[in-house]
This record gives sequence, C-alpha cells and structure tokens, in this order.
Amino acid sequence: MIKTTGMLLEELSSYANPKDKLSRMVRQGECFKIKKGLYETERNVPGHLLAGSIYGPSYISFEYALAYYAMIPEAVYTITCATFEKKKKKKYETMFGTFTYRDVPSEAFPLELRLVKEGDYFYRIAEPEKALCDKLYIMPPVQNMKVLIELLAQDLRIEETALLKLNADKIKMLSEYYHATNIKKLASLIRRIQK
Repeated sequence: MIKTTGMLLEELSSYANPKDKLSRMVRQGECFKIKKGLYETERNVPGHLLAGSIYGPSYISFEYALAYYAMIPEAVYTITCATFEKKKKKKYETMFGTFTYRDVPSEAFPLELRLVKEGDYFYRIAEPEKALCDKLYIMPPVQNMKVLIELLAQDLRIEETALLKLNADKIKMLSEYYHATNIKKLASLIRRIQK
C-alpha cells in the first residue's frame, strides 16, 4: 500500500522517535521508499500501480499504454505517463521501475481515460485512441498522409489491423482538443481505412 511519510509517522507515533523507526523499517525491508515523502509497503507491487501517486495528476499513456493494448509489438519497460501544464518532462528511477511524465494539452488531458482497479490499487490509463493521440502529439508534425502511414507502420510498428479496431469518432473528437497536425491527419486516415 502507498503511504506518505506523514501517514507512516502517524502510525509510528507511539515510538519515542518515529523518524528513526521509519529509517529502520526502510533498512530492514519493511517498507520501500519510492521518492521523497512516498513509500510502498509491498516489495513486489507492479510499477504501473504506483505511477499516478509518484507524480500527478497523471495517467498512463504513450508507449506503455500502446503496449498494454497490444498495439505495438515491443515490450515497454518504462512506465510512460501524461500530465498537463507541468512545462517539463520528469523522470523517476525507482526500485519499482522507471517512470516518465510529459505534458499533453490541458483540454485533452481528462478525456477518454479508463479507471482500472487491481487488488487494492487504482490507476488511470488512456483508452487506445487517446494513447495513440498522445504519442503522435509529442512527435514532430508529418508533412502528409504518406509520411504518417510510414510513421505508424515503421517507426511505431502499429499493424493496420490495430488501426482498424480504433474508434474513428473518438479520434475525430480528440483531434479537436489537441490542435495538432498529426492527430488531424490520423482522424482522416482512420476514416479512410475503415470505409
């Protein structure tokens, strides 16, 4: 379970020196530091369950979400997350994995997210359409449809069958919130290949 320093010190308040007790607990492997002020009580928690607590507000997206939905063939080990109005990329290296955070437009941030419960943990992850839009948003703009198709097929290695499963209406709606050439072109492409 994720706990803040304050929560743990409150639980340890019956000890003469709660901070020393917390330090001993970390040394003895009774709890594990994620980052300053944040701990996890379980050693083997999958990293994606912690992503939203490490830095936020955020949700899992980009490559990690695309791999989660089997849209890209590679395994992704860095947990990639979207934030908004943070103005810079963040990276955290922890015993639970590597986490990266980068901005998407504020208006697009709350759209098309899925809340997932695993055991006692909850996390937010972008729907497949949103994860792809987020990924294309952070890539340099393409000049035309041919270049977009190459980018999707060769750079991202997304199969046409995966594109055929996407909801064209969702992508069209999302394209209004990103104001990005790549996503407008994606909306047109999806409409075209699904006809």
